[in-house]
Amino acid sequence: MAKRKSKYVCQDCGYESAKWMGKCPGCNNWNTLVEELESSTVKSRHTLGRDMNTVSKPERITEIESQEEPRVTTSMEEFNRVLGGGIVPGSLVLIGGDPGIGKSTLLLQISSQLAEKQLPVLYISGEESTRQTKLRAERLGVKADLLYVLAETNLYDIGNQIEKLKPSFVVIDSIQTIFREEVTSAPGSVSQVRECTSELMKIAKTKGIPIFIVGHVTKEGAIAGPRLLEHMVDAVLYFEGERHHTFRILRGVKNRFGSTNEMGIFEMKEEGLREVLNPSEIFLEERSHGAAGSTVVASMEGTRPVLVEIQALISPSSFGNPRRMATGFDNNRVPLLMAVLEKRVGLMLQNQDAYIKVAGGVKLDEPAIDLAVAVSIVSSFRDQPTKPDDIFIGEVGLTGEVRRVSRIDQRVQEAAKLGFKRVICPKKNLDGWMIPENIQVIGVNTVQEALEVGVLR
Repeated sequence: MAKRKSKYVCQDCGYESAKWMGKCPGCNNWNTLVEELESSTVKSRHTLGRDMNTVSKPERITEIESQEEPRVTTSMEEFNRVLGGGIVPGSLVLIGGDPGIGKSTLLLQISSQLAEKQLPVLYISGEESTRQTKLRAERLGVKADLLYVLAETNLYDIGNQIEKLKPSFVVIDSIQTIFREEVTSAPGSVSQVRECTSELMKIAKTKGIPIFIVGHVTKEGAIAGPRLLEHMVDAVLYFEGERHHTFRILRGVKNRFGSTNEMGIFEMKEEGLREVLNPSEIFLEERSHGAAGSTVVASMEGTRPVLVEIQALISPSSFGNPRRMATGFDNNRVPLLMAVLEKRVGLMLQNQDAYIKVAGGVKLDEPAIDLAVAVSIVSSFRDQPTKPDDIFIGEVGLTGEVRRVSRIDQRVQEAAKLGFKRVICPKKNLDGWMIPENIQVIGVNTVQEALEVGVLR
């Protein structure tokens, strides 16, 4: 009897090795290599391409007929926005997030809304029984007749039920619990996740059924399993937020059918998730007026401008190495901006601790918030508050210049809608668009000019 060969596969990046190693050479993580048995069935390479009648043939791109299929919209406008306007038929969507953040709650509510439109939905739960799903559905008020629940982890049986029921939508909760019998490794391993996702992708593309997949995340916050999983799907959505706070953020980091970095805001209630249509008011409702170190910035999240408060606290350091900490903002940019303020503005910040926070639990990563962070640092350092109806927008360069940003008109219109009076932005952005009547736009070339307008009064 032939001895079956085994290999060691990294559960984080998918690296394969013939022997066990403590540290994975692919991702440099420790103790992630797990032994898996290699499949004994080997397909012949010569069988590929024999039946030319069933093989797809190359076509000229100019001769391919384009068909714009209508998207299916849900009752949640925030969910439709993140997907780019609705659900695309035949798409494969991956939703990840921390345990208990509300992934299953969101998908159960979406499934109920689709079923109420007379579209059959199959909700497959590999982690809960049908009775447990029923208890959660009663709490959320889900009573749709065309919502079918299946507690199954075998991919073969799942495929048979999809073929028998012919649903319009399918939800898999979660991909780490689904297994394929031909793969000898345990459910949740790299091989199982890769093979099951590949089979689900084939079902979605051939039958035109949108499939939503729930994926677990690692302690670092990334989708568990190989990075290949995110490349296989059409859209990757992250459900973010703190479990101790009521607000949740659904962020699209990949979308083949819409804009990336789109963001939807939800509020967790006892009866489920409720969408927040105007997140700027939510993020600014607890802002303290007249407090030093507080500024407001208009940040673009996908196609939507969002007004967020930036807070800074500068205090003398009692140690030789002052601390630089940031929450919701790139921690590496804090010492960079403080170095610019020291060199170009003349502030003595090298013996000061700096703490930067983006209020509301939002994570901002675009360079247009640099000016607001720099003004917050100066405002806290000098203990001089900025005007409560000012907004600062702009990217700060190493020479102290304020560089232009994108979509300045949408940012200013959002600020005017919420009652702000002045916008301090790059001077290069003042041309080519119509300024609203009820707001003043001031263009600046350097950080020093922005401080003279916004802080030094």
